[in-house]
This record gives sequence, structure tokens and C-alpha cells, in this order.
Amino acid sequence: MAVQCRSGKHHLGKIHVDRSGSAARRLTFFSDAVFAIAITLLIIEIHVPHPEVSTDKEWLITLANLIPNFAGFILSFIVVGAMWVAHHRVFGMLRRLDPTLVWPNLVLLMAVAFMPFSTALMSSHSAERVPELFYAFTLIVAGLLQIRLIRRALREPFLKPDVSAADIAMIRRRSLALPIMASIAFVLGFFWPGFSNLPLVLMPGVVVLFARWRRGKRPEPDAGAVGG
Repeated sequence: MAVQCRSGKHHLGKIHVDRSGSAARRLTFFSDAVFAIAITLLIIEIHVPHPEVSTDKEWLITLANLIPNFAGFILSFIVVGAMWVAHHRVFGMLRRLDPTLVWPNLVLLMAVAFMPFSTALMSSHSAERVPELFYAFTLIVAGLLQIRLIRRALREPFLKPDVSAADIAMIRRRSLALPIMASIAFVLGFFWPGFSNLPLVLMPGVVVLFARWRRGKRPEPDAGAVGG
């Protein structure tokens, strides 16, 4: 049998399962570190150029050739940043950790850590179909994993008392923006690879629209009835 001690830990033989708030904080700190490293690697993948002739003209040409890399960095920085904001907001709604979230969270972090590679591939071959499709597919996978994590995280009895059903519904709607816009970019990549990422530029605005969107005038479900 499990025995609960005053520290909030359940003792299962020799296995100690921490169900206190400290477990949620540890997972959040680890996740923040992965997001920070991934977002830093985005710029590290852009290497400093070394033109053969050190003239103003050659420098301008060399920097102009890096414009696709800079654009890819900005785009992925916004995407990873938006995912971190959502992750931070979701875990801020939890009063304690559901132990089953650990692996879904790790899988999401794996997709985030992979993004510097897919970004570098797309940026270096911005007019080619396969790199563009590969990048969009990476974002689709990351978006779906984020939706999965959010749906599993925002459940009773792990929520803080002040989290309402409307808050949960808003977070879920916002999470739809990334996979939807990435899917549009994926389809456009077959026909218009050089500009297929344009829908992703609109994603911040789409997130705002989804946050304000309501399905008719139906009342939001009770927080206790919302599960994933």
C-alpha cells in the first residue's frame, strides 16, 4: 500500500513518487532550460561569413545571401517562443504535478530540441520543396504534441482553484494555431516552396483570434468535466 508522509510524497516500497508542488517546479525548470537551449541554437546554426575579398560590396552580397537564414531564425524564434509561453502558462495553472505528464512533456521537448536542425535545413534551401515540407512537418508534429500535453495537463484534481473552464478552453483554442498554420504551410510547400512559410508569419494573429473565439453562445463545460 502507498503511504503518504507529511512532505507530500507517496512511498511505494523503495519508490518515492513526489506529488508535491516541487515536482511541477522541477519539471518546469527543466523544460525552460530545453526551450532556452533550442532557441539559442537557432542563431548558432547561422555561421559568421568569411568572404574571399574583404570589400564593402562582397560583405553586402555575403550578408544578403544570409537573408533566408535570418528569416528562418526569426520565424522559428517566434514559434519556439510561442510554445514556451503556452507551456509556461499551462504549468502555471497546476497546483501539483500529474506524474503521467513527464513522458509527454519529454516527447514535446524532443520536438523542440529538433527544431534548430529543421530550421537550418529549411533556411539553407528555402526554395526547395523537400526542406520546406520537412520544416512544416516538424512544426505539425510539435503542435500536435503540444495539444496532447495541454489536454492531459489541464485536468482535475491537478488544477489550481482559480482556474476556470473558460481559461482551459482558451488555452486549448490557442494551441490549435500552430498545427493548423503549419499544415497550410505544408500543403503550400508542394506548389509554392519559396513562400510556403508565409502562413506561419500570420500565426501570432491567429493565436489572438483563437483566444477570443467562442463556439456560438454555448456555455463552457465545467472544469471538472474537461479531460484529455
